[in-house]
Amino acid sequence: MLKSLTAVSMLLALTLAVAAQPAPSAEVVKDLAPTGKLRAAINFGNAVLAQKAADGTPQGVSGDLSRELAKRLGVPVEFLSFEAAGKVFEAAAQGAWDIGFVAIEPVRAQAIEFTAPYVIIDGTYMVHKDSPLKEVADVDKPGIRIAVSLGSAYDLYLTRTIKNATLVRAAVGGGRAMIEMFVADKLDAAAGVRQPLEDYAKSHPEMRVMTGAFQQIQQAMGTPKKGGESSKAGAAYLAKYVEEMKASGFVADALKRSGQVAQVAPPAK
Repeated sequence: MLKSLTAVSMLLALTLAVAAQPAPSAEVVKDLAPTGKLRAAINFGNAVLAQKAADGTPQGVSGDLSRELAKRLGVPVEFLSFEAAGKVFEAAAQGAWDIGFVAIEPVRAQAIEFTAPYVIIDGTYMVHKDSPLKEVADVDKPGIRIAVSLGSAYDLYLTRTIKNATLVRAAVGGGRAMIEMFVADKLDAAAGVRQPLEDYAKSHPEMRVMTGAFQQIQQAMGTPKKGGESSKAGAAYLAKYVEEMKASGFVADALKRSGQVAQVAPPAK
């Protein structure tokens, strides 16, 4: 009993400590909203994180995190829509946005200062139901062709790790582009985020999604890298903001409200 109470006390103390982040300084506001508004890059290519409302505005955890952050900074939010994570990354170098929502990847970290992840999702494969490929490990073999979306987190990951199979990239990127190419070109497997693949397989019984995963995709918030102390202040505030949103249940609630099932990332080490 005493151990249980101690554990609860420690958890409460941690939660309160995370929630105790002070109001953002003028330096933080200038860094994260240099134009006087928070320009949030939303990737609609990942339906787990963002969905379009009837009026085109973003719904889901990405939109909710953006609105809450803008509220804390005391500035309006401006949403910039993208259909693929690769496009969000390309726009970072142009200074087109202030905060973005993409998976952590070494290539992207050259231009983006990432927080710790707030959501973790599986990268896995969909194959034809009668395919001889049963497990994730079966896919990396000579002659196997894998459909991927250009510039996606799983494209970047598989580019680094696949040794024998061939990656075939859908030039459009995002959404179901790789699924359409997988079907049209009669490829052997489609790589992607588990939830959209499973949604597709539900209405296409000739397909199946593997139970295993080749990657745990770490979805994070990020801000474009730029020089100066203000950049460090903004990135530090954003990192603490994400930890608070995870610990308070905000991320879990946002996923639930948008009808999505995904794992909230553990606290940053």
